[in-house]
Formats: sequence, structure tokens, C-alpha cells
Amino acid sequence: MPEKDLDTLCINTLRMLAVDMVEKANSGHPGICMGAAPMAYALWTRVMKHNPKDPAWPDRDRFVLSAGHGSALLYSLLHLTGYESMTMEQLKAFRQWGSITPGHPESELAKGVEVTTGPLGQGLANAVGLAVAERSLAARFNRPGFEIVDHFTYTLCGDGDLMEGVASEAASLAGHLGLGRLICLYDNNRVSLAASTKMTFTEDVAGRFAAYGWHVQRVRKGNDAGAVEKALLAAKAEGAKPSIIIVDTHIGYGSPHMQDSFEAHGSPLGPDETIATKKNLGWPAEAKFHIPAEALKVYRSSVKHGEKAQAAWEKLFARYAKKYPAEAAEWSRFMSGRLPEGWDSDVPVYTPDHKPVATRTAGGEIMNALAKRVPNLIGGSADLDPSTKTALKGMGSFQAPGTGDDTVQGSQKGPWGYGSPNVAFGVREHGMGGILNGMAAHGGLIPYGSTFLVFSDYMRPSMRLAALAGLHVLYVFTHDSVSLGEDGPTHQPVEHVASLRAMPGMTVIRPADASETAEAWKAAMTRKAGPVSLVMSRQDLKITDRTRYAPASGLASGAYVLAGPKKGRPDAIIIATGSEVGIALDAYETLSAEGIRARVVSMPSWELFEEQPERYRMSVMPPEVTARVSVEAGATFGWERYVGSGGVMLGIDRFGASAPVKANMEKFGFTADNIVKAVKRLLGL
Repeated sequence: MPEKDLDTLCINTLRMLAVDMVEKANSGHPGICMGAAPMAYALWTRVMKHNPKDPAWPDRDRFVLSAGHGSALLYSLLHLTGYESMTMEQLKAFRQWGSITPGHPESELAKGVEVTTGPLGQGLANAVGLAVAERSLAARFNRPGFEIVDHFTYTLCGDGDLMEGVASEAASLAGHLGLGRLICLYDNNRVSLAASTKMTFTEDVAGRFAAYGWHVQRVRKGNDAGAVEKALLAAKAEGAKPSIIIVDTHIGYGSPHMQDSFEAHGSPLGPDETIATKKNLGWPAEAKFHIPAEALKVYRSSVKHGEKAQAAWEKLFARYAKKYPAEAAEWSRFMSGRLPEGWDSDVPVYTPDHKPVATRTAGGEIMNALAKRVPNLIGGSADLDPSTKTALKGMGSFQAPGTGDDTVQGSQKGPWGYGSPNVAFGVREHGMGGILNGMAAHGGLIPYGSTFLVFSDYMRPSMRLAALAGLHVLYVFTHDSVSLGEDGPTHQPVEHVASLRAMPGMTVIRPADASETAEAWKAAMTRKAGPVSLVMSRQDLKITDRTRYAPASGLASGAYVLAGPKKGRPDAIIIATGSEVGIALDAYETLSAEGIRARVVSMPSWELFEEQPERYRMSVMPPEVTARVSVEAGATFGWERYVGSGGVMLGIDRFGASAPVKANMEKFGFTADNIVKAVKRLLGL
């Protein structure tokens, strides 16, 4: 068969397999699958380095379907190229309960799906994170003649992706960082879900990305797989810049009545149009899930090419291990997710004679201690290092080599280059969130990002995807309450901790003092999967006297008895988090002096507490003790589960106020005297 005809056969196989999946499910997005099939075929069979027999091979190229609604295209590629878990049965179970082929790709379900995508723009940001991880690991481990980290990241996006702000933030940073191993295929079909892009998106995309610092190419005929291949190879050769290839396509290509129509975006073609499309493309009209042997042979050649590429890499790594045994051992540890021996041995110990310190400041000290022993801890903030205290001191800045030096003013002083663990995200919270997900998905790194707690809203969709995918991303949120003070309610979080707790898979930890902050970081680092939000104070807090009260190691259980009668049942329980724990202890001392048997429970993490055995949870909060007061400078939403219907919730169910810290805390009722009154009222005293 002539090569051109064979290409057409392979492309139509991909198209029709996706169409049949959508048709059987009576749900899905056929349009992108039909229009983008030629570029996907060219990438997966001619350019991309991957081994379907070992989807976790570390030096594989990564592919991200940013336009995640086209998931049928990705699943078809995985099946055709030989990923064993993506069986024909799974394709036929598209969008059905219990399948690994959901409506949008989920990385935890199917091997070969690198990241969870669907919310538009996220995948492009994830791809930037994957490219950051590749450059970081390459800078650390590659040696002359031994490029054991040598792969590319590809993403396929559409008009909707490029309209989203998260994509703009991430693309801007990618251009600045010179991520030359990042290549984006832009499916330019000029149609969005609701209409032609003439209504909403008429900007000069090529000019925009050129301004970002990207290498820009255009393929005018999207059905020309050879032209796409040529552009991809040119993008790989560019080296110093990320690349975008604008491929002009037709949504719903081949459909006689729906091609180039928004109607092809998110609805099945329907039985009649499906048959008409197959006839139009010279496909067996009545055949369903038809895969010609000639096409399958082409796609399955990916297995042979992948095994050959992986075998060559394994030989290279074996020679690398002999010459650089320490580096090889560290590489293995990085990629396994193990922490080194003694990783927490330098974590500071805080005693009562230590001056009061904000948990954000203590957190910065702890992070820097950890970074000396955990070199794959990497991240940064949304231009807030001096405030969030998250810069790793003396370790420079993750920048394209030769673009700067340590004389530049800023918090990330030291050598510049891809070997630095300090990533300057700029004022791009949402982009930061998406990039962190890609870094975590890559493997080998422990990524963190930081901003003020109130601005977690700007990155919430990315955080939700991290939780959904079980990605181990660490968030350092500072300025955690109305104790922010004079900046006022625009910057004072109220509902944020409650909203983070409501997110399935998110672990939230709000430590009470520097000692709990150290334990919080230990808990965050050892969390097996899923993101962790560390919530830190702006204001200085006294160090709790652990010789008098319970040790901070209780944080690992989520909640623990900090103070109370040594024997017998308490009369009342005061449950507090963060900076309010110190106020609760003051109230406890007053109550104790008056003969009232109160118990103070420090509860930095609901999630960690709920993981404990029931016996432990009942011992901390005995059900028979119903006089309970919760104390947290935030929304009371959810606290009823711990205080019960008869308890008192001291919190803030309105926005804050611009005033000094002390005034805010007093006006909002966060005083020992107010807690004492609440306890007495519950006890009828």
C-alpha cells in the first residue's frame, strides 16, 4: 500500500474508533478526535519516544491531552499502540461505571495517561510542569556522555485551552524559562463549544506566543501527517525555546453535515451521520470498532521502537551506574519516592525560651533544614517568598542557563540554572498550581508552592485536580486569618480553611506554634499520596511549653489532648487550631484555677484525625462529654461534627476588617475570657 494511503488508513482508523466509542456511549466529543487524528498519529507513531510495554519507563516522552474532552482519541491511541490495560473491552465501556475510560482522562486509572485533564488550560500548565521536572532532573543527574534524562513533553490543546488564563500564565513562564523540550500542538479548528471562535477568540495566537518567547510554526493542512512530523522534528531541534505548532484542522472532519460545526464538539454524530461519515471516508459503513490489520501493524510498531529505545537507555544507565554510583543510587531514590536516611535530623527544635515566632517563619526555617537533606524538594511562590518565607536560601533560582546571576535583587540569591530548587513562579497562582501538578506527575520531585491563604482561590481548580489524581503536592499558605491585620478583608481568609477541608483527598494542617509546624512538615513530607495544605500564621506566636503540656508529636494523629485533668473525665472540651490554641490554653488555665475540669484539644488536621482508629478518636473526644467549644479564626462551617448540636462554635461567619491584629482578635471574640464564658454557659455556671 502506498505510504500516503497507509497514512490515511491509519488516521481514519483512529477517527472511526473514537467515533464508535462516543456513539456506543451516546456521550462524548467526537469533533476533536476526527480533526486532530492526523497530528496525533504523526506524533505517536513517528516522533514520540514511548514504550507501551512499560508505561512507567522514566525517560519516556510525556504526552498531555490538554483538550481532555477528546479522551476517546487518547484511549484509541493507547489501545492501537499496544498499552495492554487499554483493551477493546475498555474502549467499548467508554464513559461507563467502573471503566478506565472516563469522559476525561484520569491518570490514576489508565497506564499511559500522564495527568488528569479536562478543565481547559490545565493540561498545558501540567505540561510546563513536566518540562520543568525534566530540566531539573537533567541538570542534577546528566553527565557528559551520559544524558540519562533526555525526553520531551508534548501537549495537544485547542482554542478553549488557550482562552483560559491558567494556560496564559503557564505559557508565559515557560517562555521565560526557555523550556525547549516542551512542544504544543494547537488544534486550530476555529470552533468552540458554543459557536465559531469569530465570536470570542480572534487574537493573533502566533504573535502572542512569539511574544512569550516561544518558537512558532504553522501547518496549514492539518490532514498532512508528514507536514506535522516535519514541524515536530523542527521543534525538537530548536532547543532553546518551547514550541507551539499551530495546526489548521476541521472539527468533525469527514462528517458530511457536521464538519466545521460546533455541533460536532460535544455530542455523538448519531447513527445516520456516523454511517454517512464512514461512507464519506471510505470506511465500512456498518462495521463498528473496526481496526484494519495494516493499520494495527503500523501502530503496534511503537512497541518495537519503544523496547529498542528503552533497552538503549538501560544500557546507558548501567554504564552510568558504574561510573557514577552515588548519582545512580540517588536517582533510584528520587524516582522511587523514598526519603533519604536522616532526612529530618536537622529540623529545628523549638523550646519555650525561644522568642515568639510566626509559624510562617518557623516553616521557612524548617524547609531550609529539610532542603539540605532532601535535594528533590523543589518549588517556590507566587512572587511572595519574602512574605511566605519559602525561598531555599543560597540555592539560587531555576532559570535558563546564562539568563541571570546572583547579583539580581531578590530572595533567590545564588547560582542560576536548572539545577536550582527555587522556582520563581511570578504572580501566577493558577499557573503555579497547574505546573506543580505536572512536576508531581513526572516523578522524582517533591514540589511545593506558596501564596497567601486567601489567594488559594486563584489556584483552586489545579488543587482540586491534584486531589483527584492523588498527586503529592505541598501548598504553603500563610497569612491565615483576620490576624493579617490592616490589609483588611480583601486579604483576610475566612472561608478558605473550611473550603479546603471540603475537598476530597486534600489534607489540611494548621499548626499551633513552631513545634507543631515542625511536625506538620514531617507529616506533609511522609504523606504517601495526595496534596497537603499547610496553613501558617503571619503573626508571632508563643512556643507552647511542652514540658507542661503534651508533646507536639501528637500532630501526627490530627488531634490530641494538649492539656486537661490527668485523671477522670473532663467537664468540657475546648477544640482549637492554629494561633487560637494559645488562647485556648489561657482559658484552660483560668478554668482550672476555678475548679472547672476542662480539656484542650489541639486539632491541626481533621483529615489526619479521621484516619485514626475509632478508639483513639473517642479517647480524645469522649462522646459523653457534650460541653464542647471549637475555636478557630475562620468560618464555623463543619465544626458541628465535633462540637455537636449543643456545642458552641467560636469563629467568623462574615468578612474580616482592616484593623491591628489585637483589635481584630478581640472584636471577633478570640479571647481567653470569651472562651471561659462559653464553657461556663454550656455547663450552666
